[in-house]
Amino acid sequence: MARLQGTGGVLVAIDAPAHQPCVACGGRMRVQKTRVRGGVTIAHGRVRLWMRSRACPTCRATPASASAALRALFPPRATFGYDVIVRVGLERFVHYRQRDEIRVALAAEGVEISQAEISLLGRRFLDYLDALHRARAAALRAVLAADGGWPMHIDATGEDGRGTLLVVYAGWRGWVLGAWKVPTERADAVLPRLRRVADRFGAPCAIMRDLGRAMTEAAATFVATRTLTIPILACHMHFLRDVGSDLMRTPHDALRDRFRQCQVLPHLRALARGLGRRLGPALAQARQGVERWLRRDDGTHRLPTGNEGLGAVRALAQWVLDFPRDGLDQGFPFDVPMLDLHTRCLDGLAALDAFLRREPDDATVGQAAKRLHAILRPVDSAVPFDRIARVLRTRRNLFHELRAALRLGPKPAHLAPARARSTDEADLEQIRDAITKLTASLRTRRPARGPAKEARRGIDIILDHLARHGDSLWGHAIRLPDGSTRLVARTNNALEGFFRGLKHDERRRSGRRTLTQDLEHLPPAAALARNLLRPDYVETLCGSFAKLPAAFAMLNAEGLVRDDGDALEHETVSRSLPTSDRDIVRTDEMFLCINAAANSRAPRR
Repeated sequence: MARLQGTGGVLVAIDAPAHQPCVACGGRMRVQKTRVRGGVTIAHGRVRLWMRSRACPTCRATPASASAALRALFPPRATFGYDVIVRVGLERFVHYRQRDEIRVALAAEGVEISQAEISLLGRRFLDYLDALHRARAAALRAVLAADGGWPMHIDATGEDGRGTLLVVYAGWRGWVLGAWKVPTERADAVLPRLRRVADRFGAPCAIMRDLGRAMTEAAATFVATRTLTIPILACHMHFLRDVGSDLMRTPHDALRDRFRQCQVLPHLRALARGLGRRLGPALAQARQGVERWLRRDDGTHRLPTGNEGLGAVRALAQWVLDFPRDGLDQGFPFDVPMLDLHTRCLDGLAALDAFLRREPDDATVGQAAKRLHAILRPVDSAVPFDRIARVLRTRRNLFHELRAALRLGPKPAHLAPARARSTDEADLEQIRDAITKLTASLRTRRPARGPAKEARRGIDIILDHLARHGDSLWGHAIRLPDGSTRLVARTNNALEGFFRGLKHDERRRSGRRTLTQDLEHLPPAAALARNLLRPDYVETLCGSFAKLPAAFAMLNAEGLVRDDGDALEHETVSRSLPTSDRDIVRTDEMFLCINAAANSRAPRR
């Protein structure tokens, strides 16, 4: 630190030797121009650079190497060196540090920089990284070819319909090969990007996609126009999620509407809050009393008295409210929260029937228990609750059958994801056989007529999905040029996990739960920056992080930083309104222009 501060204000000469003759005619070189500029690097701190350019008075030639040392340290017309750009970029887009954290860390190394400059250098880092990724496409392509090819995973993410980020991912290597901001997830926005990635990195050996119309059309068109004979695979997890949503969405929403109409959850929360306020300072003691009551279960099913009894009633209400615990925290349709709530309401109601079979010894406790019983009582009815719950439970059982056949059940809690057993070719054959047997079983069990129309509809939904997507569920075994076989992942979970990690790190950096603005302003090259977490990518790209500043300098020397090859080929019209467009159409000037033009026309007759 002291050494770096000691270089502050030092005048560093960057000059060609005075005795160097002209390379063209051999004449003596003379000083043409002298200038002094400032510069900041991590290696040297803040210095002043004294530069003299020379020229031959006879033939006007200038030495090409006079500022080579400067170009290796600084971008053109820039104050901060390449090593500062790399440090800021890595801290921001790889380690997801906040700007003030980056500023403090650089200050400790003798580099004083503002937060605004950190934002600018972060964007410049992504520009250089994107250019380097394109410049090293041949080397990256050679690595992918040595693997026997690469499966193309495609997907897009966003937040509240904005900031849609499309990513093309090499599944076996775990590399992002391309990332773009698109107005919306449409085939005409996806297809040109697939072609561009294939031109740079070679044709993929398979395509893994979700079941959305945009990705389905884009993948099919890409394969057809390239005359490729590669499998287009549908993600098994997306397939299962789509089947589950179509199977259970309607009865699940209907059951939720019934709970809302009866206001079961608001009344339960009000009861629990009211009892908590009533207990007040005695709440902690009441909790201890409830624990003692639970431990001394004597089979009499009697509620305790006093504050202990009120705490027990409060605990019963809270137990019903804790229904999300019965799920797997995987979201609908893998979790069916309204059915779990229905089950807990019925179990709680049955328990209250037992507790109220004899009048409680404490009238106040009995009154609270009866109030809880009255809240839960509407749930125990054939119409509207039981009939909907019965349909939903039947369809959930069908969904679990399909999930078991696909072997996409939840992993045991004691197994870490890294230790989970991977799927091999024999497993895939067994899964395919299980789906074939399930299909035959469903056709046999499907009632042709009669009152079992809900069971018939549920079975028809599964059979319809299997008929439409069955061909894209198989073909994961890829024959490599050396004769061996390698499997493509059955799901798009690797790319989904990539998106989750990116959003998690952005939330940690910004402190915001909703990333609508963050993703809308996040450059697409930020997805490429996450490749730097993979050592094999870094080695192929530049060798090591220490060589990244030199690689950026080489890009400037070769004029490769700016490249319009990834520009939008056309503007896709969609319901999404980008920020740049909103800034125009929502101005007062826009309103006044349209209003004036509209009022200038002749009145209608």
